[in-house]
Amino acid sequence: MPRTSIAIIGAGLAGLHASRLLRAAQADFVLIEARGRLGGRILSVGHDGQPADDGFDLGPSWYWPHMQPAIANLIAELGLPAFAQHSDGDVIFERMSREGPQRYHGDGEEPRSFRLAGGTGSLVRALEHGLRPEQVHLNANVTAMTLRGDGVELSIQRADGIVQTLLAAQVIAAVPPRLLDATVSFTPEPDVSTARRWRAAPTWMAPHAKFVACYDRAFWREAGLAGTAQSMVGPMPEIHDATTVSGQAALFGFVGNSADQRAAVGDDALVLACLDQFERLFGAEARRPRATLLKDWAADPLTATAADRVATGHVAPDPAPWVSGPWQARLTLAGSETSPIEPGYLAGAVVAAERAVDETLRKIGERG
Repeated sequence: MPRTSIAIIGAGLAGLHASRLLRAAQADFVLIEARGRLGGRILSVGHDGQPADDGFDLGPSWYWPHMQPAIANLIAELGLPAFAQHSDGDVIFERMSREGPQRYHGDGEEPRSFRLAGGTGSLVRALEHGLRPEQVHLNANVTAMTLRGDGVELSIQRADGIVQTLLAAQVIAAVPPRLLDATVSFTPEPDVSTARRWRAAPTWMAPHAKFVACYDRAFWREAGLAGTAQSMVGPMPEIHDATTVSGQAALFGFVGNSADQRAAVGDDALVLACLDQFERLFGAEARRPRATLLKDWAADPLTATAADRVATGHVAPDPAPWVSGPWQARLTLAGSETSPIEPGYLAGAVVAAERAVDETLRKIGERG
């Protein structure tokens, strides 16, 4: 059976940052990812919906450097260029369907949020640098973990159906706790209180959908609009400018319908409803995008579970250990939701990864 000192499950921001820290510590590790790509909930795509170096963010996009020093410091260390979210111009508010949208003078956003040039995917590409091919296993789904005296035996199902095993002295699970509970079988089972806490932790982004409309030019800016809108009519309650730093024009909105409502309506009808709303708010030109993008995270089985179909709020910071009982000696959680600071956000993923790596290296050192 192949062996490794540390197995990292999940190659989103937390897993990738953990990999970077372990490389710096010259530790032996492998990175296991169920998707066929790195990044997890970070997904920056072009007009065709495929990952792109200058893409539109279908997952997280913003960070606040003055409020979130962990992510700001990482971006600075990696030398990634960033730019302020466009918020100059008037904003639009839509209160009810029988009343037309109202335009108000905008004072700009404070504190200012920032985005990365090339999309948040540029963070993934920077963290990927330095990983050796033998350290990364894509299309590899961890389905079971068995606690042994000399480590953790992982069962890994690959895309071709072949199941392989791997023995790891330590495991860092850089995935949402709820997803870990729903997709991995544990022997022995985690303590009841631990499993209950994992299931109760909402997975950030999982209940939501994001719609992007791409245009030839940012015509709303020409009209003195920020591209920012709030609506009580929908289907999108919140809308923003998504234009890239290179000038690829776009608007995006968070879809307010529940996951079940979205599934019942269907993607085609939902796209048309979103374009209808853009036309109401920004004029006839908004009805004619060059491309549309829709990402429903609730329909992504590698992000959401059945429990995530109903939005239950944001996970609250909690300093209590996420693993107890016999698993505590071999397993550490590093998903963003487990961070004691900014859980669920990009910043939380960075903090959670750093904490998990420190804890894991300490355990290895204690065992000699």
